[in-house]
Amino acid sequence: MMEAKLQRARPIRFRRTKQGCGTEQDQEAHLDNGSQTENLLAVIDVGSAKTCVIVAEVNDYALRYRGHGISDSRGMRKGVIADLDKAVDSIKKAVEEAENMAQAPVEHAVVGVAGSHIRGVNSHGGITLGSRSREISRDDVRLAVEKARSIAMPEDREALHLLPQEFILDGQGGVRDPAGLMGRKLEVRVHIVTGERPRRRMLSRP
Repeated sequence: MMEAKLQRARPIRFRRTKQGCGTEQDQEAHLDNGSQTENLLAVIDVGSAKTCVIVAEVNDYALRYRGHGISDSRGMRKGVIADLDKAVDSIKKAVEEAENMAQAPVEHAVVGVAGSHIRGVNSHGGITLGSRSREISRDDVRLAVEKARSIAMPEDREALHLLPQEFILDGQGGVRDPAGLMGRKLEVRVHIVTGERPRRRMLSRP
């Protein structure tokens, strides 16, 4: 998955009246919508048959459904964009439908990427914490993951998603979350999802 910024954002505006910039109730509704937009999560799935968009509100680590949109996919062939203009029209139609149902603009979205160009590769890496055991921090975990992610790949490919499978602490595997534990060496096995760079850019271009 990847995050993309959509070209068009539909801002919420005050409704003009003779008394000025809307009634007090109008202004309160505007402010509420503005604050909720910051907590919205939008996901776009572009398939060969249909394009789907779902919008949810994130509150206290929970998701609340706000709306969705569906349109027939055009310009797609086997999960890959064949006609950019037609694909953009399909995405816009689904996004607009989701915006109308959610009563909020979709400005950013997580986009699902599929197709024959998607490949997965396993990798392994880690860091040495020192000669003595010490507590493992979140920064240590991130650094170990980055070490495992640093693999050579062709120039036309890039990592789209990374899935940590197992952490290994001082040679002991099966660790799910090493943060807060004591150790001298932290390793991690990861699965990296890669895709062709030009095809990914077609989905995220402004």
